[in-house]
Amino acid sequence: MTEATLTSTSASPTARQVWTRTRGIVLAVVILLAAAVAIAAIRSGAQHGRLDPRSADPYGSRATAELLGDRGVSTRVVTTLDEARAAADADTTLLVAAPDLLTDHQQADLLAATKNSGGRTILIAPDSPSLGTLAPGVTADPAISFRSTLSPSCDLPAARRAGSADTGGIRYSTSVPGADVCYPSDGLPTLLRIPAATGNGDTVVLGAPDILYNNRLDKQGNASLALQLLGSRPHLVWYLPSLSDTSATDAGKKTFLDLLPSGWLWGTLQLFIAAGLAALWRARRLGPLVPERLPVAIRASETVEGRARLYRKANARDRAATALRSTTRTRLAPLIGVSPAQAHAPEALLPALSARLAGDGQALHALLFGPPPSDDAALISLADQLDALEREVRRS
Repeated sequence: MTEATLTSTSASPTARQVWTRTRGIVLAVVILLAAAVAIAAIRSGAQHGRLDPRSADPYGSRATAELLGDRGVSTRVVTTLDEARAAADADTTLLVAAPDLLTDHQQADLLAATKNSGGRTILIAPDSPSLGTLAPGVTADPAISFRSTLSPSCDLPAARRAGSADTGGIRYSTSVPGADVCYPSDGLPTLLRIPAATGNGDTVVLGAPDILYNNRLDKQGNASLALQLLGSRPHLVWYLPSLSDTSATDAGKKTFLDLLPSGWLWGTLQLFIAAGLAALWRARRLGPLVPERLPVAIRASETVEGRARLYRKANARDRAATALRSTTRTRLAPLIGVSPAQAHAPEALLPALSARLAGDGQALHALLFGPPPSDDAALISLADQLDALEREVRRS
């Protein structure tokens, strides 16, 4: 058997081919990174230090703390539940900046510490998740106030002296007797003062944090209302709940699904429904496929080249080698007097082929029935050798 002449064909993709294949992915990643950086930059400047008495940003509360300090009220920031509970006292106002971030266990512990302390607890914009525990007897209305500036319309001295203020936000209702209901919007108040069952303590529920912001303190009666509510005791403890607080890790008996907001569950269900509808849309043509005449004639060489490119893209050298060997055996069988049914049987094909060429049977077995090539270069060599073998059989 003669040796096949190898052609100089490159098996490895060039740098240009690699760039052509990956440039779309690289461009998409760059766009996503740029968008993420831009969004982070915009948001970092908008809400940095929100409701933090140490922050001078527009949504910080440093101006409120400094005005209170001028009036002899000390302000101390705490970030853990233990610090907040220890600060509960008759001469202390405890402001909870984000009540809804507290877990059920944290809320219960905080209520136990403040209920009979004789001090004041101020809850900033609490909603249904925290109201039931921190302010028993108070419920939040699902519809918020569409007006920001509201009039007091109550007998609470602090509200009457302050006048109109930006309290419009969450609206509340209460069944607690003796509660002060102020700044109503469409009949429901946005500020409540709930007296304690025993002692001189109370709880203030504020529907919006606007009166504490640096950029809103000089509007309406915001400064007056904020100073009166926060300055009723000589000490103010500003509680900013933090995820680093070890008490926040206690989820009780809740499961993972219980911890997910309801919006995520409904959103996931909608995604599954959308995926099912998309699957039905894509599979709308049910039943057997109907063969159709191609609109144009496709040359055999283009089909071979397209299939070869698919094999190369998938690194399927084993399938490509199997297809080459099977086709070669099918064409060789009738040339050497072997029936097509025995074309792929080594015991029938190889003896007839060796007798025709007087060649080495082991070499022919490795060529026609051997293992798959290890790399692209070996696959090209195999194709060339199979072509040479077929040409030699046709000439003999």
